[in-house]
Amino acid sequence: MNSFYKKGVSIIEILIVLAVIGILMAVVLPQFSKMRESQVLKSAVGDISSALGKARGQTLASVDSSEYGVHFESDRVIIFKGKVFSAGAPDNERIDIAAPAGITNINLGASGGVVDVYFNRLSGAPSAIGTVTVTIVSSFPIISKIITLSSTGVVSVN
Repeated sequence: MNSFYKKGVSIIEILIVLAVIGILMAVVLPQFSKMRESQVLKSAVGDISSALGKARGQTLASVDSSEYGVHFESDRVIIFKGKVFSAGAPDNERIDIAAPAGITNINLGASGGVVDVYFNRLSGAPSAIGTVTVTIVSSFPIISKIITLSSTGVVSVN
């Protein structure tokens, strides 16, 4: 009796393995993308909250006998010295927000059109109160977090 065992892998086995790998990738990759977007959003919110806290802390500590504030842009926040933001000031500390996160709504002050806030040296109270919305613009559904600046200068996140 002459029996031969075929060695190797058939084309059907290869196709089945590739199909299983394809299905796993289709399920897993979107979850990694959502997880990354969530981490980027948390990081952006943390950076903005930290910038507000640092500006308030430097003001209350009376560093250089000055007030400190935060200027908001869509892709960054800038900690500045004094009551008025100057783009070219050497003391400015720029904090970039990692894409795809961005500041999509700044609702500070009574009219909501304020993009700068500074803190009072004696009380730490901000010059404007309200909210700043940070959004992952490339996600569906859109993921957002709202940072609230209270009248006492305390920062909270929803």
